[in-house]
Amino acid sequence: MRPEDIPEIRPLDLFRNMSEENFNDLIRGGYVQTFPPQVVLTTEGDQPDFLHIVLSGSVELFSTWNDRETSMATVRPISTFILAATIRDAPYLMSARTCEKSRIILLPSMDVRAVFERDNDFARAVVSELAQCYRSVIKISKNLKLRTSIERLANYLLRSHRRAGGALEFDLLLEKRRLASFLGMTPENLSRAIKALRPYGVEIDGAQVRITNLADLEQFAKPSPLIDDYST
Repeated sequence: MRPEDIPEIRPLDLFRNMSEENFNDLIRGGYVQTFPPQVVLTTEGDQPDFLHIVLSGSVELFSTWNDRETSMATVRPISTFILAATIRDAPYLMSARTCEKSRIILLPSMDVRAVFERDNDFARAVVSELAQCYRSVIKISKNLKLRTSIERLANYLLRSHRRAGGALEFDLLLEKRRLASFLGMTPENLSRAIKALRPYGVEIDGAQVRITNLADLEQFAKPSPLIDDYST
């Protein structure tokens, strides 16, 4: 790993408080690699050889079963995946592929587990990150089980609106096929949901979203921090 790569990951919550000696041991066998779009980085069922850290670009986590595929999440800089498999030395439950040209740090899983055993600050940070991931999974499950497809889309657009700094016009960060999969619907259902939201002040043309009546959309969507705020 080049010295100039280290300042990008040292401030991460996962590594911030660990000792310098243990941090150096952790990154000694790591390296940075740039991948083109649509490269599969991990395959569900395989053993975790590396902990991945996305420095630039984006990575889709997805899963397949019986000739079906679903999008689970999109990882953006600067964050890790898939930490639980690395710590437990257990098979990946999801596959991962680059959505675009991406720069990724790979840390050997054996080194991650060794440092986890001896660095208490690192271990506490790992537990905290895994707890946050668990809470996010609960919120995603509640979103899928408690809301209709139209309500899921409405709340996704509100979250995107907040991520865009409150802008009422923004671009979808996912192509519609992937968005439909992430929201637990077919592309056809997504198209119908988009049309159903027009009376609530939503206009979607290609990837561009325009919210013309935020109050109506919020009244319909009924956003809840216990489902929609992934930071808590």
